[in-house]
Amino acid sequence: MDLIMLMTRRKRKECKELDVYLNNKPLMQVHSLKYLGIILDSKLTFREHITYITEKCTKLIFILSKSAKFNWGLNHAALKTIYKGGILPLLQYGAPVWINAIDKACYKLKRVRVQRLINIEITKAYRTVSNEALCILTGLTSIAIKLEELVKLYQLTTGNIKDDAMIDHDTEIKQWPHLAETTTILNDKNEGASSIQIYTDGSKTKQGVGAGIAIFRSGIHT
Repeated sequence: MDLIMLMTRRKRKECKELDVYLNNKPLMQVHSLKYLGIILDSKLTFREHITYITEKCTKLIFILSKSAKFNWGLNHAALKTIYKGGILPLLQYGAPVWINAIDKACYKLKRVRVQRLINIEITKAYRTVSNEALCILTGLTSIAIKLEELVKLYQLTTGNIKDDAMIDHDTEIKQWPHLAETTTILNDKNEGASSIQIYTDGSKTKQGVGAGIAIFRSGIHT
């Protein structure tokens, strides 16, 4: 069925009803329509699109929750795979088009709710745990950051930003640099008046056990 839609953000008093004919037949005017998987509205707020994808992801998470109980069902590794391969692509689809609308408070709450629901299912944590703590426990990057990365990558590949733009990549915890390998040595000019204490957290690498040096002077440590 052929449809038409007037897309404008101007607040005009004139009539917004259009009379458009195709083969002597009037076309139906609508206030929103779906084009290439993205729901466009007459004001380009993308409210209906964001609501649609967040509700769809929420339903998928509730379905997964039935198969991911505490003592049986899908484990956290399987849930993370499903999230990265099924839920996250739904949220990222067409992000370069509607990314500017996601920072609004009403849309932010919908995005945070999806992130929180999947994090709780993966960690099997209490619902009182904060969103920041859940992201750390699951090791998943925030949806907002993933959307920004996708948009920057799109802009980089299309030539809209400089080639020297920095883009982060996901890194497993085992690939994070060890503190013992990234130490900074500080030289104190007044070594005689300082007492040096060496401490260690017990972590170990191929080079040995990590250690740190603290210099105390007049009760103040640096």
